[in-house]
Amino acid sequence: MQLTSFLASGGYDPLAPDTFGQALWTLIIFGLSVPFIWKIVLGPIVMALEERDGHAKEAILAAETAKEEAERVRAEVEVSLGEARAESAREMAEARERGEKRAAEIITAAEEKAKDLVVSAQAAIRSEQDKALSAIRSEVVELSINAAGAIVGRSVDSEDDRRLVTEVVSGVRGN
Repeated sequence: MQLTSFLASGGYDPLAPDTFGQALWTLIIFGLSVPFIWKIVLGPIVMALEERDGHAKEAILAAETAKEEAERVRAEVEVSLGEARAESAREMAEARERGEKRAAEIITAAEEKAKDLVVSAQAAIRSEQDKALSAIRSEVVELSINAAGAIVGRSVDSEDDRRLVTEVVSGVRGN
């Protein structure tokens, strides 16, 4: 009869006073099934959730480690970059210094060569002057001998006459 009342009433009402036995059995069955539900259904779900949390924690730790490593590498790169810049500046200064030193050497060598050229040119000029003066003296001697010969009326060609005129011309130069 209860089955008919259950079907006739349209459903199960555990709070109805005439169905207290059914409510009791429902609680007993639920109590007995909870450990199985926990073990079979909720256990794997809880384990999966815990495993997922573990993976998330590992991923967070790995990300933090990677971040720390990236920061360390960035700091090392900045230090290396600073060292490279300092090295570059030092090498540039050394190159500039070598260039200035080389330029000074070239200028000094050019000045010395110019002085040598001036001294050489002066020596050449003096030599040419001496040659020209010697040629002029010889010409004056010849002219003097010819003039003396024309005045005296005889030929003045002897070696003795030439020596005398040469001494006179040299004496004029000495004064």
